[in-house]
Amino acid sequence: MTASDPQNSPQAALRRALGTLGPLDEKTIEARTDAYFGRTRHIVEHFGDSRVTYAVFIRRPVIAACGLVVQWLKNVAKAQGFDLHCREMYAEGEWVGAGEPLLYLTGSFVRLAPLETLVLQRIGSTCVAAHNAYQMAMALPTIPFLAMDARHCAGFEMQEQMAYAAGVGSRAAQKEGARGFIGNANDATAGFFGLDAGLGTMPHALIGYAGSTLRAAEMYDEVYPNDPLTVLVDYFGQEITDALAVCRRFPERAAKGHLSVRLDTHGGRFLEGLDPQTSYGVLERHTPGTIRRYRSDQELRDLVGTGVSAAAIWRMREALDHAGFHHVKIVASSGFNVAKCSTMRDAHAPIDVIGSGSFIPDRWSETYATADIVAYDGQPRVKLGREFLLQKARDSQETS
Repeated sequence: MTASDPQNSPQAALRRALGTLGPLDEKTIEARTDAYFGRTRHIVEHFGDSRVTYAVFIRRPVIAACGLVVQWLKNVAKAQGFDLHCREMYAEGEWVGAGEPLLYLTGSFVRLAPLETLVLQRIGSTCVAAHNAYQMAMALPTIPFLAMDARHCAGFEMQEQMAYAAGVGSRAAQKEGARGFIGNANDATAGFFGLDAGLGTMPHALIGYAGSTLRAAEMYDEVYPNDPLTVLVDYFGQEITDALAVCRRFPERAAKGHLSVRLDTHGGRFLEGLDPQTSYGVLERHTPGTIRRYRSDQELRDLVGTGVSAAAIWRMREALDHAGFHHVKIVASSGFNVAKCSTMRDAHAPIDVIGSGSFIPDRWSETYATADIVAYDGQPRVKLGREFLLQKARDSQETS
């Protein structure tokens, strides 16, 4: 199966994810929802059901990534045997302004009341993560990204949501000419990127097992001789030395562009041979003027500080080219969020691939979505201060 196979498209991956999107039975859903929604259901059952319309929105700008929650809602409605009308106000991947309703959900109050908590869990963080992935891709439009979010997720449901979000945000950026996220690091969610397997070669643990960076590369080559090879080079703090040793051991891979070195130097030290002064010197040689204007403390750290800085990336490229390894690629990881991607763009950092899970929202309070009922049995009614949702509901009905 290839990436272009319709059976392995992001849409097909979404359909296959239905079984893992969350619970479908009434008992489990009511146990996981807020208690007052369960009690509301029983009160409405006692006094008589009402057909209601919910508006779902987020208070900050996002990219619409509602597919997971919509598919889950449809699955719940089918499993429990009730009618649900879901109006998506924005196409997947479309920019949404702060406070704009993403969805209008219409159906039985008895059936919808217990779903509210679980709906909000599945929409806020996903739309924010999609927005972050979009911004990262647009900040460095010529560079492909690899989604490495799974290790930072709180279980598989979140892992699935974040991978889906990265795929949505990435495709939005690709429509504007960016490379975006070309894959991710595990098989289970690879379908959201049109792949049937995750990407990646070795963790630090393999290098520790092998005893040297070069030996780890040899082991990998022996077991996977036909696959491209990406070698982590920061384990022993000898990024330049170990990268050149691997290149000299595999000159054919290096010449064909089938060898990459991955920089993942942690923030507690500089790349081999660098310090603050030499880091400034590297940028002066390759991108004059980058550090001559005002920079925030965070921008300076990303440019000339410890870890995977712009200076570190430029120094690695300099060393590889000086040794004649012009086709060896550089993979950069470690903290590549929207801000760091923008700084790397300013520094023209010679990155070939970025591995990042930093599209996961870092301010969780920004992901809080809200659902308000705006109509009961066709009669508009909403709490004071949310009247704008009524107008949006009327506008959507008039254009439907």
